[in-house]
Amino acid sequence: MDGLLNRHVADHRVALLACETYAQAEEALSRGLALLGGLEELCPGQRYLLKPNLLLGDAPERGSTTHPEFFRAAASLLHSKGYTLSYGDSPGFGSPQSAAHASGLDDIAGALGIELADFATGMDVPNPHGELIKQFNLARGLMHQDGVINLPKFKTHGLTRLTGAVKNLFGCLPGVQKAAFHTRLQDEGRFGQMLVDLSTLIGPRLHIMDAVWGMEGNGPRNGTLRQVGLVIIAVNPHVLDHCAALLMDLDPLLVPTLKAAQERELYHPEKIEVLGEPLEAHIMPDYQVNRSRVSTTGAHGFYLDLFKQWVTPRPVILSEKCTQCGRCVRVCPATPKAVGFANGRKTPPQYRYQDCIRCYCCQEMCPEEAIDIHTPFLGQLFTKIKL
Repeated sequence: MDGLLNRHVADHRVALLACETYAQAEEALSRGLALLGGLEELCPGQRYLLKPNLLLGDAPERGSTTHPEFFRAAASLLHSKGYTLSYGDSPGFGSPQSAAHASGLDDIAGALGIELADFATGMDVPNPHGELIKQFNLARGLMHQDGVINLPKFKTHGLTRLTGAVKNLFGCLPGVQKAAFHTRLQDEGRFGQMLVDLSTLIGPRLHIMDAVWGMEGNGPRNGTLRQVGLVIIAVNPHVLDHCAALLMDLDPLLVPTLKAAQERELYHPEKIEVLGEPLEAHIMPDYQVNRSRVSTTGAHGFYLDLFKQWVTPRPVILSEKCTQCGRCVRVCPATPKAVGFANGRKTPPQYRYQDCIRCYCCQEMCPEEAIDIHTPFLGQLFTKIKL
């Protein structure tokens, strides 16, 4: 683990490749991996687990998951080099099997002889390098591998502002643990520290981001698709996420994982070396992402709770889209639940914002795109005056 951690910290290279369509993904990946030294150099050993983003069981055209053709491109390249592969993720709702089927990954994996690893059960693993979390219960499918290859998606996120390489590893915690961590770590800073601890423990060998099509606005599931036209590859996950933030024209220090990683000196922005495409040529100033310096979660205490109520962004149900399915109520990790039905299912659920922990799980998991994140007027005012 020490050697792997040191390798990650030392490597500040990132390959940025133009890729307008998924049909071009395998060729772009091949060029990017060559720029970084080749697969044999980057991924020694034989057995590797592919970790896509399978947020939910969504069809590929929704854009909330790693695209199946992107998955095919990465898997085919690895297969051609003789690697033995498995894949897996723990979705936010439903089983890994159902998410893999709905997303189209299981058809590709089956054709290539890639097994779905066990992401339904876990085992406790000590985390000696953890600064906040000293032990995680990791998916059993991660065990007995030579390494993990992370396949995140270029998306916005209500809590962490962007979903990148580090956030994608949250799916390595099976079952209800993810909701438990939201309840336990209600501040986005501490939540980010936990994600960095998790990333350090898992230590993927390589991170390959699907940025052919990204998601802006109400991500990570209900936003708007946007062609980004890129593939991003790095050994250090924080280097990749830093570059993703810059492409969104987002201050990297507003991303809680990147703030924590810089504080721990897990990467140094001034050392980043971009190979391939010039990053500056692809920055999107109009990308819809939360650039406000107002906390996404707020804090606790009487006056801070008032601040949270009237300044911090909060989930809002769009009644014209809501079908009263109740998923937001079921997935809410707050105790007591911050959202519920007031009169059966005759009208949409209602929020009790004083109990809302601002984890935005309800917004992520809503199947009807019926929950948006709204910044109250005072929060919008503070953003305009750059507080």
